[in-house]
This record gives sequence, C-alpha cells and structure tokens, in this order.
Amino acid sequence: MDYIRKQFDTLKNRILETRKFMQVLAGPRQVGKSTLVGQVLEQVDIPHTVEVADAVNPKDSDWIHRIWESARTTMMLRGVAEFLLVIDEVQKIDNWSEVVKREWDADTRNRVNLKVVLLGSSRLLLKKGLTESLAGRYELIRMPHWSLREMRDAFGVSLDQYIYFGGYPGPAHMINDERRWRKYIKDSLVAPAIEKDVIMTSNIYKPALMKQLFELGCSYSAEILSLTKLMGQLQDAGNVTTLASYLEILDQCALLTALQKYAKDEARKRGSIPKYQVYNNALLTAYKGRGFVTDRTDTQAWGRWVESAVGAHLLSMADELDYDYEVYYWREPSRNKDEKDKEVDFVIFNGGEVTAIEVKTGRRGMNAGLPAFVEAFHPKRSFVVGTGGVSLEDFLGSEVEQLVL
Repeated sequence: MDYIRKQFDTLKNRILETRKFMQVLAGPRQVGKSTLVGQVLEQVDIPHTVEVADAVNPKDSDWIHRIWESARTTMMLRGVAEFLLVIDEVQKIDNWSEVVKREWDADTRNRVNLKVVLLGSSRLLLKKGLTESLAGRYELIRMPHWSLREMRDAFGVSLDQYIYFGGYPGPAHMINDERRWRKYIKDSLVAPAIEKDVIMTSNIYKPALMKQLFELGCSYSAEILSLTKLMGQLQDAGNVTTLASYLEILDQCALLTALQKYAKDEARKRGSIPKYQVYNNALLTAYKGRGFVTDRTDTQAWGRWVESAVGAHLLSMADELDYDYEVYYWREPSRNKDEKDKEVDFVIFNGGEVTAIEVKTGRRGMNAGLPAFVEAFHPKRSFVVGTGGVSLEDFLGSEVEQLVL
C-alpha cells in the first residue's frame, strides 16, 4: 500500500522551489525514506537519477564525483533546464560531506541548476558531515518511526497491536504469524542496522559486545538498570565507559537509548543510573516477547509494553522537532524501606519548560512520584497517561508539539 507520510508535501514543495539548498532526508532504517522519495519523483516532472551508496566501497569517495558528473552530463545532453540527483545512504562513503560540498559549490558558481536530495539512516554520521562541511547549504527533513495513527490508517493496526508490534511498516502484514514477524525484525531489520549502520561506520572494537548490549538493552526497555549490573549479564568483556559509548551510537541510529534521570544539576544527570528505552516497540517484542496473547493477558508484562510504547512515541516524535527537546525519567529513593521509591516515568525538557508524564495501566496504583516531582520542580504540565488519565489512544495519536507548547 502506498501510504503518504506527512513529509511528502515538504519534500515535494522544496524540490519544486528554485535551487538554493540541498534537501537531506534523515531517519532510521525501514521507515520509508526511499519509498517517500519515489512517491515524490512520480509527482514531479523534473528529470532525475537515483544512486545508492550501500554497495559502494566506503573508501571510494570519488564515486560521488563520478555520479555527480554523470548527472551534469545527462542534464547537458538532454538540454533540460534543471535536473535532480538523489543519493541514498550517502553517509556510508568516507569524507562524503567534503566531496558533496565541493560539487555543490562548483554548481553554484557555474550556475548549474542541479538539485540534490541526500538520504541517510545514521544521525551520528549525517550530523557530523552536515555540521562540519555543509553548514548553510542544506535543509533537514526528519523521518521518525511510524506513529499509531500512521500504522492504523495504512495497515488497520489496532492500539494493542501497535503497542506490541511497534511501528515498522515493512512487516506489518506479518503480525498474525509471529514467528515470521520476529525473524524479519531480527534478520532483515536489526542485522543490517547493527552491521552496516553501526559496526561498519563507527569505531566498534568489540562487535560481539555491541550486539549483546543491543539485544539485552532492548529486552530491558522501560526498566532502570545500572551499567555495572548490565555488564554482569554480558558474555563479552567490557567496561562501563565502553558500554556508555556504544549506547550513544545506538541512540544516534534511533534504535536504543539510555534515558538519564532528570535533575537540575548536569553532573547528577550524567552520573545517574540509566533507564533503557527502545525507539520502536518492535525491538522490545523481538527480544523479550513471549507471544501477543500471553503478554497481553499478563497485566505486569503489559504494563511494561505500554510504558515502553509511550517512551518510544516521545523519542520518535522528538526526532522531528528542530528545537531543544530532551526526554528523561525521574526517581527519588525512599528513605523508608517499607515505602516504594517515588518515580515519574518520563520528563520532557523543552526550552526551559518541564512536562512530567506518569504511565498507568491498572497494574499498579498511583505512586507518590508525580506529586513529589511537581512540588520539587514545578513543571509546566503534569499528567497521567492510561488508567485515570489521558487515554493511550489519544496520547499515542498525538503530536509532541501539542504536549510541550
């Protein structure tokens, strides 16, 4: 099904504008970047060529020059006034941004009306190249993981199915065959993301450790666990610093992150015990799920899936925002051993304003965390998602701007 995501109009309109900036379409694997570009190309009359860097030798940076020169030559031979060059997975090529800068600037000087769209799946590599070499020459269009609204409109996915199977469009038709779905997630989605986007393009000295960390971190989504304790469950040797650096890379690839505890003191944030959070609940299910029916009828397990889905929604929607937006959790240990720790599941920090969110599914009563947080930090907004609060359907179907503005 050709579902049109909202970034379609943005990209189409910018391509049709007078040449001024390159367009950079960034987002994790399997969210439909190439599909979106194909849909746009069908709707515009500009002659174009699409090149993919996935199978190119990373050290062959001259490849970019060759395809660029081919586009110029094609434009000249056809005698057309404008031409569009699309390069997919551009960040796989060493020194890509320097070559792109040189070619783009040459066209600008020579008044060559060659428009360019770049696609990439690694925020870390894209950001480095864009900020170091291409400042002032591009506009960024972010494509996050699919939301509940998109999965429901495109594939008829229910709320519970979205919470459990997440927001990857490719295997959406497989959710009734869970074994096949899980195999697809691991073999066709996770493996390329880890092996190509992470290990091949980053300084990963222990690939086996990275893979173990990713799988274990996904299984702990929505849980708080120190890196020291996590390290004790890993078979490969490593240290806390190495794990922290690997988690940062996984975060930049929009796969898995480690949320910090919210505090006014930056040092306390950085030194806090992390709360693991997947960007897409499909990753939690692939490594922890026992089956949809089994986990849906287990109130304690389902509570975790719901909390993780809320966190994934916050992270994915935050990817679209251009302004400062950070997600934390908060916990204050109880001084009384008979009382539970005070917790707030998610804290959004945006432009100096704070929003506190507690997730409740009926598996637990309201703890004292939200009132304690309000008293200590005076957030702009604080509310419950789930039982006794904003419905999960309304929240997961919302835009983050509605929550923080």
